[in-house]
Amino acid sequence: MDVHGIGMTSQRTRDRLLQRLREEGIHDERVLEAIRNVPRHMFVDEALSSRAYEDTALPIGHGQTISQPYIVALMTQALIAGKRLKKVLEVGTGSGYQTAVLASLVDEVYSVERLEPLMKQARRRLREIGCRNIQIKLSDGSWGWKDHAPYDGIIVTAAPAEVPPALLEQLAPGGRLVIPVGGPSMQQLLLVQHTDKGLTQERLEHVNFVPLVRDSI
Repeated sequence: MDVHGIGMTSQRTRDRLLQRLREEGIHDERVLEAIRNVPRHMFVDEALSSRAYEDTALPIGHGQTISQPYIVALMTQALIAGKRLKKVLEVGTGSGYQTAVLASLVDEVYSVERLEPLMKQARRRLREIGCRNIQIKLSDGSWGWKDHAPYDGIIVTAAPAEVPPALLEQLAPGGRLVIPVGGPSMQQLLLVQHTDKGLTQERLEHVNFVPLVRDSI
């Protein structure tokens, strides 16, 4: 992955972010290295690039945000669980930042985004930094991407009221789904695992995501 543009922001700023993530419980060094290497400033508007390595969510237009680095790291750490996954579905490409982090850690990333301007912008940015193991489609995320299922991991970056059944159906045996669930006032980040005994569910953290909007079919 090409990390050109690193000179725009001092490495010291990135190191401070990584130290904060470690203090908040991010322990997977591969995830931390991905956060260090992916140029987050390229996934935000130029006017906000000076804030790119703050541990905060930032607006990306169309009522959407680029997630806080801690949340990206937490979700990625829970998803990969110390393994190298082959095939991952991302629901909600958004800026493409989470996509880029995943691309450095898994073999294939399939990502769906329902807003065409965001999809096109993310596609361009990901090409610019050299990501080649990603496919992006314009689609309602609640339906997933059945053509490439089953997935070893599914990560969702917007919050539905409940886990969409279509996503559970596309999860491979042994697979892991990381998803925020709930309404505007209360959301929980869930880890759903497809085990030999069926689906298990674990609450990871209180979170605040934009809602997952479903299109009619």
